[in-house]
Amino acid sequence: MLQHRAEFDATVTFRNGGALQTQGFRVDVPHADVTHADISALFVASLGLLMVDRVELQRVRVFAEQHKGTRGGPSDTTALPRPGARERLVELSHVITDGMITYPGLPGPEIRPYLTHEQSRDRYAPGTEFLIGSITMVGNTGTYLDSPIHRYADGTDLAGLPLERLADLPAVVVRTLDSGQRGIDAAALAGYDVAGRAVLLHTGGDAHWGTPGYAVDAPYLTRDGAAWLVEHGAALVGIDAVNIDDIAGEGPGERPAHTLLLAAGIPIVEHLTGLAELPPTGARFTAAPPRVAGFGTFPVRAYAAVPAVEPHDHTRSAGWLPTG
Repeated sequence: MLQHRAEFDATVTFRNGGALQTQGFRVDVPHADVTHADISALFVASLGLLMVDRVELQRVRVFAEQHKGTRGGPSDTTALPRPGARERLVELSHVITDGMITYPGLPGPEIRPYLTHEQSRDRYAPGTEFLIGSITMVGNTGTYLDSPIHRYADGTDLAGLPLERLADLPAVVVRTLDSGQRGIDAAALAGYDVAGRAVLLHTGGDAHWGTPGYAVDAPYLTRDGAAWLVEHGAALVGIDAVNIDDIAGEGPGERPAHTLLLAAGIPIVEHLTGLAELPPTGARFTAAPPRVAGFGTFPVRAYAAVPAVEPHDHTRSAGWLPTG
């Protein structure tokens, strides 16, 4: 069987400071059409790097050659999934509680019982009881997803979104929390392979969730950043902040990121949390709302599946470790 390897220069930056540069590094790859994100993940695993924030590749060349058994690569026999192991699921959504405020100026949800356990006892056999709850809320509650009709009257509603845009998407995490910049522009995105992927903007804005500071000088995606994601084929874009646009920005009510992304049919997930628990690449992201016709925004249970592996020597082989 024809096998392939990749050669490249790489610059690695770490979440706890410092950087690493390599020239002419080679790793085994599974096929000739491997993406830069996949090569980056193989590179990180091959060196056993920890606390990786970002990998930038240059001068990438994929060529036919027999595998050398790169650690963590397709021919490595020392880092295989544990027998019966499943992926680790990471929660990425906020809990919705009665009266909580998600977005300034919008009402919090009203959560009430329609039928309590006690009230239901007269309707069922002895010992059988149920709770039927009632919730009144705006769609922009908790962690939610925007569909194109949220911005455009003739856009696709929640019921019309294909599952391929919502579930089991390969994810790439863009970390900007230590950049010193509120706006995430095209330059901050340029090193990432985003085609067909859920692009998750890890800004650290969720640290202020539930406080007045959550909406003050919040991180956001700039107009040229949104245009870059459209041009490069992102499947979905999410952010762990109050809005994907700058709500204190240039002019009253301007929403260029919503405008460009939703015009291109790219769903938006706002108010994510827990993105620090994801590796830069390799996770798969899901954020699926109910199929509500004529509705543009609704809460989601956003989560990511992270592969579970256990190396032969019983140490972690991944180049990334969750925080906490």
